[in-house]
Amino acid sequence: MRKKHEIDMTSGSMLPSILAFSIPLILSGILQLLYNAADTVIVGRYAGKIYLAAVGATSSFNNLCVTVFFGLSIGANVLAARFYGSKDADGFSDVMHTSVLLSIFFGIFISFFGQIIITPTLKLMATPDDIINYSARYMRIIFIGMPATILYNYGAAIARAIGDTKRPLYILAFSGIINIILNLIFVIKFNMNVSGVAVATVVSQYISALLILITLRHLDGLPPFSPKKLKINKNILSGIIRIGLPSGINASIFSLSNVLIQSAVNSFGSDVVAGNSVGMSLEGFVYTAMNAFYHASITFMGQNHGAGKYNRLTKGLLTTVACVTVSGLTFGLIFYINRYTFASIYNSDPNVIRYSAYRNSIICLTYFLCGIMDVIAGALRGLGKSIQPMLVSVFSVCGLRIVYVLFIFPHMRSLFLLYASWPASWFICLIVQSILFAYYVKKIKTESFSKSAI
Repeated sequence: MRKKHEIDMTSGSMLPSILAFSIPLILSGILQLLYNAADTVIVGRYAGKIYLAAVGATSSFNNLCVTVFFGLSIGANVLAARFYGSKDADGFSDVMHTSVLLSIFFGIFISFFGQIIITPTLKLMATPDDIINYSARYMRIIFIGMPATILYNYGAAIARAIGDTKRPLYILAFSGIINIILNLIFVIKFNMNVSGVAVATVVSQYISALLILITLRHLDGLPPFSPKKLKINKNILSGIIRIGLPSGINASIFSLSNVLIQSAVNSFGSDVVAGNSVGMSLEGFVYTAMNAFYHASITFMGQNHGAGKYNRLTKGLLTTVACVTVSGLTFGLIFYINRYTFASIYNSDPNVIRYSAYRNSIICLTYFLCGIMDVIAGALRGLGKSIQPMLVSVFSVCGLRIVYVLFIFPHMRSLFLLYASWPASWFICLIVQSILFAYYVKKIKTESFSKSAI
């Protein structure tokens, strides 16, 4: 019997369970982006475009610092889903408590490490002189919230493993409202500009972390989270690292390539940086509508692999690819058509609007390729094959971008080619990953048949 907060993807029709899993995740992502967009809108409207550019210039650096640790949460998600699919409650509990303790360690580490590297990294990224001090101030405060951010992500990964995507949605809704209220108070009333936005974000992150722990204490039919059970299980840790570390390295190299591109964008000046920041914020809505299906793919494959339902794997991937394609094309078209209108919400400066719209005219219509690429990578990770998609991404996605920025861009300074490097790399990557998935599913089925015949 299915529990209230769980979605068992190992039986029944695939599309309803994938949608039931993904829709709350899409809403969660959109809510989170609305709150982040509110940060950007408030600072852009009430503090000015210099502060808007200062916040926008930090996004790639911020992602670079945390992606390894977020990637490891994929390992926790896969293992928890596998234990859930095989009805192993003790194994699920070990994954949960090991993951929570790991997230605390990681969060504290990155919080201190980030403080040390902020200013040198922003200088390396060619952050314009008129915004670099504001960017550094913003990031120093943001890093104080890293323990809470990482803890929430690991807790949400455990919840996703059993198909619970609704309660994380409620958590984000509540903490996001707090974030907006504090933004309005700190930025408008107290004139705190980037510091006010950062403080509001950190407070809301700690609220999210507390609420996700409360959620883990109330799991349907599964051992609840208990601080007394916090310990590192060596076998679980090994599994999390084996599955999650390649994903984290992959995401870090992605972020590194994006930092290089951000550095190239920074070289065009504050107006382009501000416009790029707005464009990234807007395209984030397209991405989050697709990213839910990436997590659905991981959980679907993890649960069915754990349950030995190998005949559902290929059809499950095709269903998820169809969903992400429809989602990516629909949202991409909406944001392409309204690219000038949406950009004007953030800032009224014509140059900022123009540069934002230019970025979105290239990215939004092709973003569905990124969604397909992520879904196939998620399927491979759900099967426990994490190194392979990492290597494909490193060479076909990041390699292309890095080669362009380091060797071609200095001689051919073009915003169009900078932005076009994204869809070109997505297409190459998804083709190679599709071949890999077909190979490993065939291998898993063959091995299963051989074992059953013995």
